[in-house]
Amino acid sequence: MDSVTSDARTSTGGPGARTPLAASADNGLKIVVVGGFGVGKTTLVRSVSEIRPLNTEETMTQAGEAVDDNSEVRGKSATTVAFDFGRITLDARNVLYLCGAPGQERFWFLWDRLFSGTLGAVVLVDTRRIGDSWYAIDRLERRGTPFIVACNDFGGPTHPPARIREALDLDPGVPLLDCDARSRESAKRVLITLVEHLKSLSTPRSPELAL
Repeated sequence: MDSVTSDARTSTGGPGARTPLAASADNGLKIVVVGGFGVGKTTLVRSVSEIRPLNTEETMTQAGEAVDDNSEVRGKSATTVAFDFGRITLDARNVLYLCGAPGQERFWFLWDRLFSGTLGAVVLVDTRRIGDSWYAIDRLERRGTPFIVACNDFGGPTHPPARIREALDLDPGVPLLDCDARSRESAKRVLITLVEHLKSLSTPRSPELAL
C-alpha cells in the first residue's frame, strides 16, 4: 500500500506545490475510521493521507464541556464536528478514501450515512477508556460491516490482547493490533491489516473447509 506522500508531490509550481490528483481512477474504495471521543481518528487520517486531509474540526470551548466529557483528554483543544476525509492512491485505477467519523454521541446520527457504501472500518481504541468503543463495534456488527480494532498508543500501560478482546467482547475472527496514529508507517499497517482481513473474508472456502 505504498503511496506518494503529500510532501513528495510537487509540480512546476515550485517546491512543495501540490500536483492535482489524476482523474483516471476507476474504483473508489471507502474505509471508515470510528471510535470514541479523542481516540485519534483525525490524527490517523492525517498521518496516512497523501493529500491535505479535509478536516471539520472546531475549537473546543467551555460551553462544550457540559456536552462533551473531555476529562480523559485534557490536552485536546479541537474536535471533529462532521467528518475527516483523506485519500490514498493504491495504483492507477484504485483509490482508497478514508472517512473519520466524529466520536461524540451527539454526532452518532451521521455514522449510518458514513457507513453507506463502505468497504470496511477501523475501530480506534484508547485502552484507558475502552468502553467508549462499544457503540462503534455494536453499530458495525448490526450493519454487518467488516472491521478491525486498533489500540492507539497514548503512552499508558499496555494490556494483553486477550484482556482487550474480553473487555470489548470481540469476536475471535476480528483482527486486533496496536498502533501509533501519529506514525504514517503504523497507520499504513492498520489499513493493510484491514485490507488483508477483507480479502480473507471474500476468499471462498474449499468444500473440505466448509464441512
